[in-house]
Amino acid sequence: MTTLKIGEKAPHFEALDQKGKIRKLEDYKGKKLILFFYPRASTPGCTAEVCNLRDNYATLIEKGFELLGVSADTAKKQENFIKKNTLPFPLLADVEKEVINAYKVWGPKKFMGREFDGIYRTTFVIDEKGIIENIITKVKTKDHAAQVLA
Repeated sequence: MTTLKIGEKAPHFEALDQKGKIRKLEDYKGKKLILFFYPRASTPGCTAEVCNLRDNYATLIEKGFELLGVSADTAKKQENFIKKNTLPFPLLADVEKEVINAYKVWGPKKFMGREFDGIYRTTFVIDEKGIIENIITKVKTKDHAAQVLA
């Protein structure tokens, strides 16, 4: 689990999105950013999460939020995930795990009796000045937008 705390400055990041465009924290200065980390594109839980954010996108934008998803998937997998689910927000292809490690969301996990290293599904709400306003570690994939707005 992340060791970052609410009230701290969000770690700087700079990574490529699904189209090869560089995205960095500074791009969101003056805006609220929902930076969400998910384990893998096109898995059931991750699909439920992004579709819930997609379905509530207009409300989130209306409330002043920008969205940016992050996983260790390749740009091609991210692009396919976006097309398949008609996502209106970019996804970072953090194959080298630089953003994932900066936000401390990588570590040992257990699933179906198996132990492995992976991404902890975590969302950071970052304010207009780059300060972490909220950290959601118990993400409800089918109701994630409501968690962010609460």
